[in-house]
Amino acid sequence: MSTGSLLVEGWRHIPHSYAIVNQFQCLEMAGRPGLRLAHRDVPHPDIWKAEEGLFEPEMDVAIRAIPAPEPGESFDAVLRMGFPYDYSPSPARRTLVFGTAEWRTLSRLNIVGQEEVHVAVTRSDVLMVTPSQWSRDGYIESGVPEDRVFCVPHGVHPSLHHPLSAEERAELRRRFGWDGFVFLAVGGMTANKGLDLTLKAFATVLERHPDALLFVKGLDTMYGSQDKLLASIRGLTDQERERVRPRLRYTGKSLPFRLMARLYQAADAYVSPYRGEGFNMPVLEAVACGLPVICTAGGSTDDFTTPDFALRIESRIEPFVPYPQVPDIKGWALRPDPDHLLALMTQVIERSEFREQARRAGPAFVANGFTWRHAVDRLLDVAFAGEAL
Repeated sequence: MSTGSLLVEGWRHIPHSYAIVNQFQCLEMAGRPGLRLAHRDVPHPDIWKAEEGLFEPEMDVAIRAIPAPEPGESFDAVLRMGFPYDYSPSPARRTLVFGTAEWRTLSRLNIVGQEEVHVAVTRSDVLMVTPSQWSRDGYIESGVPEDRVFCVPHGVHPSLHHPLSAEERAELRRRFGWDGFVFLAVGGMTANKGLDLTLKAFATVLERHPDALLFVKGLDTMYGSQDKLLASIRGLTDQERERVRPRLRYTGKSLPFRLMARLYQAADAYVSPYRGEGFNMPVLEAVACGLPVICTAGGSTDDFTTPDFALRIESRIEPFVPYPQVPDIKGWALRPDPDHLLALMTQVIERSEFREQARRAGPAFVANGFTWRHAVDRLLDVAFAGEAL
């Protein structure tokens, strides 16, 4: 068991993915014997407002109870969980900086001071922590030495993310007003999420299964998700829009994590034809709740999906310019096959035995390796033991 003192410098109380990961990790670490944990909040954009009630009350109390560092206090390790990435040295013996490389590249635009990656990493001995092999490959391809970037996957909280009984699920669907086969998609609706591909495929699915429903969960306050959804709808033909609109449901509200889990627990399948992801937390949460998932092959979700519960969309990888205004920064994007996505969405409706298999196999798989306990075990190994990959 790792012992020592750890200072976390990061975001809390906002619905950004980095803050969510930070808080779940801190919740797990706060209960670890022998670990002195402190937290220092770091600035985030002013337009991102703090939100109450995302966590269960007892969780929120535990998060707020994590003490700030004492004046002049020293720590064995520092973990930075904000953005842009600060690679400056700290007084601690080991400094860890969390980050993601959605497009399998680490850009100077993501680093404090906007230095080139290979220059920034020479100015200190900080270690990089990232949640997937796809993202780790991006760090290494961008100039980070292999022995300084560690893959620490994310997790789920078992008290939140788990299947419901058939009776509980039927009652939940009744309360939601959901009928037919329900596909679920969660995210900021940015281009990397592939919502345009989901809508296009769904329009064709409705020709064969007109009672299917697509529930889309965005986040309007942080990402303007509704506008992005409407832009994707405008990309459909007139006939496709006519079919989709009556069978599309959307919310852009920030929801408590328990209610978010209810969406997974009530749906029939989760769909994510993403083009680039650092991890893709909703896929893992869906799996933990017993959903079959349809997700892009070749990316971050390869780390935590198996054929027992996941249908992977055939894809190819292509060079990509993540920031059109800075064309010299190059990355990689996945291109999911639209026809295969359509075939898999149709298949998951028509294969009830696969859905039942996923309901058993997915939660068991997650429980054995992808809870926040597993994530923090790995994180503390890096912070205090520095185990080689």
